[in-house]
Amino acid sequence: MAAEAAAQITPVAAFALIGVMGVGAQWLAWRLRMPAIVLMLAAGLLVGPATGLLLPARDIGPLLEPLVSVAVAIILFEGGLSLDLADLRDAAAGVQRLVFIGAPLGWIGSALVLHYAAGLGWESAAVIGGIMIVTGPTVITPLLRNARLARRPAQLLHWEAILNDPIGALAAVLAFEVVAVLHTPVEPGPALVRMLGGVGLAALAGAASGLGLAAAFRRGRVPEYMKVPVLVAVLLLTFALPDAVLHESGLLAVTIMGVVVANAGLPSYDELRRFKEQASILLVSGVFILLAAELDFGALARLDWRAVLFVLAVMVLARPAAVFIALLGTAIPWRERVLVAFTGPRGVVLVAVAGLFGERLAAMGLPDGTLIGPLAFVLVAVTVVVHGFTLGPLARALGLAAADRPGVLLVGGSAWTMALAEALSKAEIPVLVTDPNRGHLRAARAAGIATFAGEILSKAAEQRLELMHYATLIAATDNDAYNTLVATDLAPEFGRDNVYQVTREKADSARHALPPTLGGRSFGPEGATHAEMARLVAGGWTFRVTRLTDEFGLQDWRKTWPEARLLGQIAPGGQLRLLRAGAALTDQSDLRLLFLAPPDPAGKVRPPVEAV
Repeated sequence: MAAEAAAQITPVAAFALIGVMGVGAQWLAWRLRMPAIVLMLAAGLLVGPATGLLLPARDIGPLLEPLVSVAVAIILFEGGLSLDLADLRDAAAGVQRLVFIGAPLGWIGSALVLHYAAGLGWESAAVIGGIMIVTGPTVITPLLRNARLARRPAQLLHWEAILNDPIGALAAVLAFEVVAVLHTPVEPGPALVRMLGGVGLAALAGAASGLGLAAAFRRGRVPEYMKVPVLVAVLLLTFALPDAVLHESGLLAVTIMGVVVANAGLPSYDELRRFKEQASILLVSGVFILLAAELDFGALARLDWRAVLFVLAVMVLARPAAVFIALLGTAIPWRERVLVAFTGPRGVVLVAVAGLFGERLAAMGLPDGTLIGPLAFVLVAVTVVVHGFTLGPLARALGLAAADRPGVLLVGGSAWTMALAEALSKAEIPVLVTDPNRGHLRAARAAGIATFAGEILSKAAEQRLELMHYATLIAATDNDAYNTLVATDLAPEFGRDNVYQVTREKADSARHALPPTLGGRSFGPEGATHAEMARLVAGGWTFRVTRLTDEFGLQDWRKTWPEARLLGQIAPGGQLRLLRAGAALTDQSDLRLLFLAPPDPAGKVRPPVEAV
């Protein structure tokens, strides 16, 4: 076996390998437009059981379990830190039903499937059925990022995963404690008190930590450069204390702590959340590599046809039934219910907790405990792969995902931005124009172009606009400082390479110049500020789109429009690429050029879109 022949590596080398493989899988998935979870799972299997290059139990040893536990705790805290209760609004009722009705139903359904399909005894089925309700933010978040779902179904899946993660772990803990009481000479009373005390301590610790941190940050008791270190230290303490009383109750504590901090209205909230998002990506990658590398192919070999029946029953019976029953009577459209019902990937918490309890149940004399770990891993692997490849297509089939042709978000309702929006719209590029002044959007509404009359940086915009439908942002108001603010604030949402702003006016002195590190890329012809763009359009210049063909290539276009100012290229699939000055141009058939054309000297009126 390759795993036996490979030499042991040091813990430092193991951590380096985990980081490279995890982040590398994420980057490769981005390049290939594939679900990142699938590649991380494959990378873990490759370096682990397939080659033996990394065997966590051998190379990391006793640190493996606490490392995974702490990583899961930080991931759950990051999820709770994203839970702004004001953002749930129309999804709140659905989330409550999925948690308070769907979770118990899922527990019952999972236990039935484990008993009748997988062949486990009722005791083991009750314990692991609780943890099986966990869909897990570690897998849902990357899948949602790739699928780019509409806001409400994305919220339903996201918050269900966050809230059910600690609930599922605690359900498994409660069931396990009951089984332990039945199989050991321990009085039921003390065991029940211990369980309730652990849950109460977890809730109290999470709330107290969140409120204490928020008060300290708001009153300036912690300097800015120490906020993240203090946050991490308190997070670890909040996880460790309840977990020492009741195993896995620390997950509930850190989730509550994250929710409290998220809703405290802290000025530094965005910086804290973005740091935790980046840390969560690293930890998700590392945990998946660890768990996949730890897999024992020998344990999987003990499974039979009942494992296949078990996975199918979970995916097409237990999960859909729990969701459909939980959402009965709500205003959630049937398409969203179908999407949520048939999207239930399991992740890190299921594998970690199931493996732990499987060993403990086997030690109590329950022989089917040895099957729990392999069954959990098979369920995670199949659901991750299946949902990773089907969530996007299913969402598109149901009309709940971003269009294949990403659009442009134009901030600013001037005459020239209206002309640009009309040209893009006629070229079948989705466009949304925003402006706080409703009157500035009158021309866009008359032309049938989507508009939003309001502040683009407001909570209302975040809640009402489906930003995932737009891949490019152009900040084009007559206020350079505001354009810079919009481009800087929304850069993490769109990606810095996809955020543009109209060229800034040259400041009279360095005191009035905006920092070059802020804002987005420069949009428009070189040196053309908002005032210059307005002057050109008022003077008869027009935005046009022309298709290149075998008979009419790039050189022919240059001869036809020698004074035109090229702005971008539209690929055959409809993807818009804005060009900077001096950028290399592609000369290929069926490519369309977006440009600003001068008035025709002959007085000939041409349509804004030609040969499309």
